[in-house]
Amino acid sequence: MQQQTDDMEVPLLNDSNSNRQKSLAQERDGFSHQQKDSEGSMESPNLEFEYGDTDSFTAELSELYSYTEEPEFSLNRDYFEEDFKNHVKGRRWMELSMEEQRAYVMRLLDALEVTDRDKRLKVARAILYLAQGVFDECDTETDVLYWSRHNVFLLYDMGIFTALLELLSMEIDNNQACSSAVRKPAISLADSTELRVLLSIMYLMVETIRVEMEGDSPERKAAREAFKTELGSPLYNGEPFALLLFTMVTKFCSMNAPHFPMKKVLLLLWKTILFTLGGFEELQEMKVRMREQLNLPPLPEDSIKVVRNMRAASPPASAMELIEQQQQQKRGRRSRRPLVKQDSLDTYNERDPFKNDDARDEEDDPEDVDSGIEGEVDPLDRDVIIQPPPPPPPLRPPTERVSFPKGLPWAPKVREKDIEHFLETSRNKFIGFTLGNDIDTLVGLPRPIHESVKTLKQHKYVSIAEVQIKREEELQQCPMTMGEEEVEETPAEILYLGMLPSLSQYVIALLKLLLAAAPTSKAKTDSINILADVLPEEMPITVLQSMKLGIDVNRHKEIIVKAISALLLLLLKHFKLNHIYQFEYVAQHLVFANCIPLILKFFNQNIMSYISAKNSICALDFPHCVVHEMPELTAESLEAGDSNQFCWRNLFSCINLLRILNKITKWKHSRTMMLVVFKSAPILKRALKVKQAMMQLYVLKLLKIQTKYLGRQWRKSNMKTMSAIYQKVRHRLNDDWAYGNDIDARPWDFQAEECALRESIEKFNTRRYDKNQNSEFTPVDNCLQSVLGQRVDLPEDFHYSYEMWLEREVFSQPIQWEGLLQAQ
Repeated sequence: MQQQTDDMEVPLLNDSNSNRQKSLAQERDGFSHQQKDSEGSMESPNLEFEYGDTDSFTAELSELYSYTEEPEFSLNRDYFEEDFKNHVKGRRWMELSMEEQRAYVMRLLDALEVTDRDKRLKVARAILYLAQGVFDECDTETDVLYWSRHNVFLLYDMGIFTALLELLSMEIDNNQACSSAVRKPAISLADSTELRVLLSIMYLMVETIRVEMEGDSPERKAAREAFKTELGSPLYNGEPFALLLFTMVTKFCSMNAPHFPMKKVLLLLWKTILFTLGGFEELQEMKVRMREQLNLPPLPEDSIKVVRNMRAASPPASAMELIEQQQQQKRGRRSRRPLVKQDSLDTYNERDPFKNDDARDEEDDPEDVDSGIEGEVDPLDRDVIIQPPPPPPPLRPPTERVSFPKGLPWAPKVREKDIEHFLETSRNKFIGFTLGNDIDTLVGLPRPIHESVKTLKQHKYVSIAEVQIKREEELQQCPMTMGEEEVEETPAEILYLGMLPSLSQYVIALLKLLLAAAPTSKAKTDSINILADVLPEEMPITVLQSMKLGIDVNRHKEIIVKAISALLLLLLKHFKLNHIYQFEYVAQHLVFANCIPLILKFFNQNIMSYISAKNSICALDFPHCVVHEMPELTAESLEAGDSNQFCWRNLFSCINLLRILNKITKWKHSRTMMLVVFKSAPILKRALKVKQAMMQLYVLKLLKIQTKYLGRQWRKSNMKTMSAIYQKVRHRLNDDWAYGNDIDARPWDFQAEECALRESIEKFNTRRYDKNQNSEFTPVDNCLQSVLGQRVDLPEDFHYSYEMWLEREVFSQPIQWEGLLQAQ
């Protein structure tokens, strides 16, 4: 991994000398030009990106369709018009009254039940055309979206979704289609036609009803709540709708159904989970309500608002700057001056990093130039640059002064465990003995310790997870006293209960798909084929067709990454709120399935190129392509792409993956050490080049938890990164992250930590969900009459051999009365 990182980070080192000098000159000109414009600015511009549950409604609809599916829009229209003209003479859909529209939809619903597969597909395409907004009768994209919304609510009201669900179940169980797809050497769009049509209608219904509009009538609001409850309840064969989609994912990844259109399945699964469980803002509201129910103090701030108000920081130095630094250092070595004393160097290094920005350029993130966790400039060279201390820079005009935020964005937090640890250390030092779990007794401790404890208690934060863990411990220790736990049937609880038997399979399947869709993955013969629903029957023969298919394939992979990353993050956040051990169960399966190296592998690429990728053709996006005339596509227009500064879905995916990595490594020393072992620091530092505040925040969080393990030299060489962590990441008052003097976990404890966590999870799952357990606490019936009066199910032939059994088992067996008396 380190070798890959080096190759990616410093590509100029492998070029010829002439090219290298030319590139250096161009880069140097660029740097000097930037410094004239604004000192301390970064190479990439600020990205005006607003993070949310999803992209715009239009963008989410357009991503449902591959560009190779574009001819099918006219096919859907033709089937609808053919059927519509036979039953409604000389009129258009928009001209019908509401009752006439309902009657026509009812007729389509009846036609869905025919046994002829081809006729059923034609009817399904007609329904899809209605859900797409009868675009042939519309003049603008707004009209298409209006009629699509109108028709979707009508289709739901008429019970179309339930009928589609039955057809989908039939297609999933269609063994003939599965076996023929397995035998095929190359699978194309044609193999998944029926499934794609059904999933497209269902996706349009879920996404359209999920999004709330200002002008929605009370009837539509009631329909939304009813549909939300229906999707989250175990109404479909005793399990939620999401479980059926999870089954499709595992069946596809086990190679039993290679024709399943995975992109559509994943998008529908993500939107179903988002609709039934709720998005990030709903999660925040649920968290506030739950804290009130548990009588916990309110949250110190709204994390969503804090992150939105953050500004991006300047990134670490690029490889180009590092090469230039090295050349300057070599030139500086020739005129070497006497070395100053070490203590004066330390004094210099410990200055405020913000007092002299120009002098700090030398400490700016040298990464991957040499060996080690991060390649760092030779300390001897650094000394040459440092001494003597440079003269103060000329005063800048007030307009150019770098402004730093007043105060820190986050209120600091302290866990009760941290206060206990602090007091135990203090008591050992000043008194010579400890008091156990006592944070109130301060007898014998000096006054400064009293003040410290007071400050710590002011910032004490009790999480919902801590309350749940404590409650679980009480239930495990005192099952008779605590009684039966009342579990609220929330949508998250219902989903977890359904996922529990096969949860590891679901997690592994999702990570397999994520690996196959990652841009850093190499094509292997044994990897799963995720392009079944994007490759046409006839492969392209012209350069233009090949370019278009290449863009379509890349876009297809990006959408899969987006759906999986958002889905996993939603599951983790909702399960964590519902019960901490549900979250830990999913997180542990992710870790065991190598999620940490997978995400790091994903980021081990040119992340700026990935975020600014232009794998989209605006003219082919729905609903633009069905309303406007199709322009002539050329190789130049395809290469140019759109005019957006960045790709929303790719930046969204990157932030989601970083958040997942944060979730599964937080407070877990064994997993933090995995980040160190996999050399994540240089990979994560490259991600800081993306000038977007939210993405930088989660990168800095991941760097913060491992700084204490990276060594003093790394911290000394990366002072700008350390300063950014101090500015942007929440502080834990007792956390010695910046110095690493108190490493509270040792390598030999890591396996024990994971095993203890696994044991706690298994106890939780057994206690709450294993209803058939033969527990020692099962009540015993001691009444002779009720025991003898119980009805016992005996075999049918038992009465034939009853007397023989009585003779053999009862009368012929001597009773040891003395033994019975002694046992008493």
